[in-house]
Amino acid sequence: MNKLIELFKNKERDILNIYFTAGYPKLDSTGHILKRLDQNKVDIIEIGMPYSDPLADGPTIQASGAKALENGMHLDLLFQQIDSIRPSLKHASLILMGYYNQVLQFGPQKFFRQCKAVGIDGLILPDLPLHEYESEYKDLFDELDLGISFLITPQTPDTRIKKIDKLSKGFIYMVSSASITGAQKEVNDIQLDYYKRINALELNNPRLIGFGISDNKSFKTACQYAQGAIIGSAFIRALSDAQNLELGIDNFVKNIRVSDLEAKSI
Repeated sequence: MNKLIELFKNKERDILNIYFTAGYPKLDSTGHILKRLDQNKVDIIEIGMPYSDPLADGPTIQASGAKALENGMHLDLLFQQIDSIRPSLKHASLILMGYYNQVLQFGPQKFFRQCKAVGIDGLILPDLPLHEYESEYKDLFDELDLGISFLITPQTPDTRIKKIDKLSKGFIYMVSSASITGAQKEVNDIQLDYYKRINALELNNPRLIGFGISDNKSFKTACQYAQGAIIGSAFIRALSDAQNLELGIDNFVKNIRVSDLEAKSI
């Protein structure tokens, strides 16, 4: 069974998905970050494929992507890095996040088969059209047992959400608001209404909320309305600020899972 599907079968709540950009802060950081996040029992590790023209990434992730490309990261190297570290990872599901143009340049058949070969469990390609996935790639994804997560936003109509639910395999990526990635101060009433609307649809796929999740409070709020949450920009900033990469990762994951008040009571 696909490791991503198995995760959602065995764990229904508080699923933690952490995103980082491959090749950042250093070219060889990818394996170290994957290993440390796995040791911290992060449920899903989302590996960003750095790209020169991102569509939805905020300034923090854009900057990390630019630095990764400057460091020399490219897809062939990324696949090599993942292949070398994957057998040592015991807990986490691995997904790749990037853009359809990267897949087209690499060659779609080659790209998807390489994902399977190195142990990738699923993909997020925000600009991959639903109709193109369904007509061109769905059979291959089924053959390879690869997951695919499509995005929904507060503006997505119910008819499209139901189509996305039909085609997604793994989880649906709930974008919390009509914005680019990056931390937000508070969850507003519009977002809460959106979360409640999606819950009322009784979709078949589990959902993870992303964009604006940055700390224990926002993570717990997201987990009240979905199976878990995705954290990206806040983790990239933590990597940027860390004097010691491993200690920085340990502290970040701990702080997401345990609030300051809870930590004091332990």
